[in-house]
Amino acid sequence: MVGRHARYGRRAVWTALGALALAALPPAASAAPPPAPAPSAVPSSDAGRAPAALLRAMERDLGLAPGRARARLVNEAEAGTRAGLLRDSLGDRFAGAWVSGETSAELTVATTDAADTDAIEAQGARAAVVARGLGELTAVKERLDAAAGRVSTAATPVWYVDVRANRVVVQAAGEPAADAFAEAAGVDRADLGVRISAERPRLFTDLVGGDAYLIDGRARCSVGFSVTRDGQEGFATAGHCGAPGAVTTGPDESAQGTVRQSVFPGRDMAWVAVGAGWTATPDVRAQDGATIQVAGSVEALAGASVCRSGSTTGWHCGTVRQHDTSVGYPEGTVRGVTETSVCAEPGDSGGPFLAGAQAQGTTSGGSGDCTRGGTTYYQPVNATLADFGLTLLTTSATTKTPAPQESAAGDAWTAGRVYEAGAAVSHGGVRYRCLQNHQAQAASSPEATPSLWRRA
Repeated sequence: MVGRHARYGRRAVWTALGALALAALPPAASAAPPPAPAPSAVPSSDAGRAPAALLRAMERDLGLAPGRARARLVNEAEAGTRAGLLRDSLGDRFAGAWVSGETSAELTVATTDAADTDAIEAQGARAAVVARGLGELTAVKERLDAAAGRVSTAATPVWYVDVRANRVVVQAAGEPAADAFAEAAGVDRADLGVRISAERPRLFTDLVGGDAYLIDGRARCSVGFSVTRDGQEGFATAGHCGAPGAVTTGPDESAQGTVRQSVFPGRDMAWVAVGAGWTATPDVRAQDGATIQVAGSVEALAGASVCRSGSTTGWHCGTVRQHDTSVGYPEGTVRGVTETSVCAEPGDSGGPFLAGAQAQGTTSGGSGDCTRGGTTYYQPVNATLADFGLTLLTTSATTKTPAPQESAAGDAWTAGRVYEAGAAVSHGGVRYRCLQNHQAQAASSPEATPSLWRRA
């Protein structure tokens, strides 16, 4: 199988083909919050079985003591479930959640109403009472997103909702640049925090041929995750790596594919349909030739650990800093990416990010490098799967998950469909509500996965 050729070494990610303080506002009036369910220990089934290669890389890049990485993964997975339960209970008062601590993954949940404190603490989490809910903060960011289409963002290349600070933050070359961006967006300058930095994110594409895969014989990128659509195998990768119709080639000339769909800028996502020379697997190339098998696509919380594979720099780990980040690259603005502390370099674009064995996204770009450290952004994989109608290839079932199908009921739980936190479905005559963003797998129906679904 092409994906198993060891002679290309750790850089041959193509072989893995899936182997791979705002102004204070009064809290919104609200009814007394419903009681939260008692804390429940339902860690992701794969978190406690993480491969040794992943654990060693986490210890190296996160400075963890030997043996502590596995506990961190288990605690982060369990915190994600509790955060989902609280998000569902708090509704519009929910203002974000994050984890902290070397291995304890202590959960903090923010709310706009101090009356929610007892319910949050009943779930074993810290409560943070803040001025604005997540919806209000997102609305401010969306105004900046809209302005980015009209004005240059060269001096303000990054902006995001910082749930820990309960404000929208703009990375800018200086205060005047932030002032101008706020004015262009019609946003009160007092509503923005500013992170002063001269760094300018760039795309991680390398125009030098090498391993991984080439686009039209010149630009080099990295394979992301194996996917299927209507029986056609392929892989998800970065949109800036190739336009629709571009031909992709691995070191073996028979390993060819074609970019079927690609979006950049706006998003940074693409999928490549492959021919007989490629073999799709649920693997991701890790350290020292090891592979990790993808089990699903449950989205990690801010503060959680993530690891990345790329054809230039191999396997590196860090943490999620911010979700729903907008980045103004010289080539155009990309919205909805996730900012991490993981390093990357040119040629790593398109490669996979994992949280344990859960797919997170594909490398977009960033700043810095893997010698001095850096920042990297990834395109969330669930958005790619949903927008292109793709099914992630995983090990959660003995057969590939079927493509999503429309149901007569409209809201019936369906394997292959991407669900966002808060979505309501019917399954087996019971109503359920989604706790964490993920693509449904055939072997993970709501009653079997209390970490992802609760009875409504």
